[in-house]
Amino acid sequence: MGNGRVAEVGLTRAEAEPSLHGHALPEDKRNMLNSLMSGALAGAVAKTAVAPLDRTKIIFQVSSTRFSAKEAYRLIYRTYLNDGFFSLWRGNSATMVRVIPYAAIQFCAHEEYKQLLGSYYGFQGKALTPLPRFLAGSLAGTTAAMLTYPLDLVRARMAVTPKEMYSNIIHVFIRISRDEGLKTLYRGFAPTILGVIPYAGLSFFTYETLKKLHADRSGRTEPYPVERLVFGACAGLIGQSASYPLDVVRRRMQTAGVTGHTYTSILRTMSEIIREEGLVRGLYKGLSMNWVKGPIAVGISFTTFDLTQILLRRWQGSVER
Repeated sequence: MGNGRVAEVGLTRAEAEPSLHGHALPEDKRNMLNSLMSGALAGAVAKTAVAPLDRTKIIFQVSSTRFSAKEAYRLIYRTYLNDGFFSLWRGNSATMVRVIPYAAIQFCAHEEYKQLLGSYYGFQGKALTPLPRFLAGSLAGTTAAMLTYPLDLVRARMAVTPKEMYSNIIHVFIRISRDEGLKTLYRGFAPTILGVIPYAGLSFFTYETLKKLHADRSGRTEPYPVERLVFGACAGLIGQSASYPLDVVRRRMQTAGVTGHTYTSILRTMSEIIREEGLVRGLYKGLSMNWVKGPIAVGISFTTFDLTQILLRRWQGSVER
């Protein structure tokens, strides 16, 4: 009787095992899903944390008002008094709609491009050398930007307009399509792609390089969370500084329909900004705010992605055991 029961239990386990494995995702698909989820969370947390500063920066980028820390503070305070505390996050819903798929695609694509370039250059399982490390970041950023660009334009429009003009994200799409044409949804696309190549390339390159140097020097394969934040902050500082003028140009082109300007190309937009506001004051307007906002956002983003990946792997490991 006892032996029969043991045999029965043993048989049930033996039969159950293939069934469990049969329903389990293959490792490569599981890794991709982990990257997508971790990237989505990383983007959402990072952008929400700096949303008021991001909105303020965009308002200065698209206007001819001279930027200063004092003026930025006045704008934030005036917005708070006139429209309330949560108005500082106006456009953040559009940011979430854009940044969640953008960050998910970018981080997931980066992992895939690292694998692809690693096999091409013969570095399977090892850290990539500098050139493929930069290429993996640039390709990841370009892929994400191409797939989510209209959402970025909508978010910029919502950031610089009063609530009465656009009530929600769908309303922005409808009004732009009706009043300005569907092509407007891709206005500023060229400077975005030109800017994302150095931005994403240098950001991922710097972060991955600092992690590699840390591992070589300390002997620890995984940095502490605070160290990840510092590495991400350095990556954000370098990446955003390199691509900032193109960021100003794309914002001007994206919001031309509501600011009364007629920016038609990158060079014309640049020349008009320089003629009216000067080279540094025009094309680098708001950069000092970006030096505060950018490192915080990128540091949080990279750290959240890495820690979420680690937690997901541990959780899946415990489930499989």
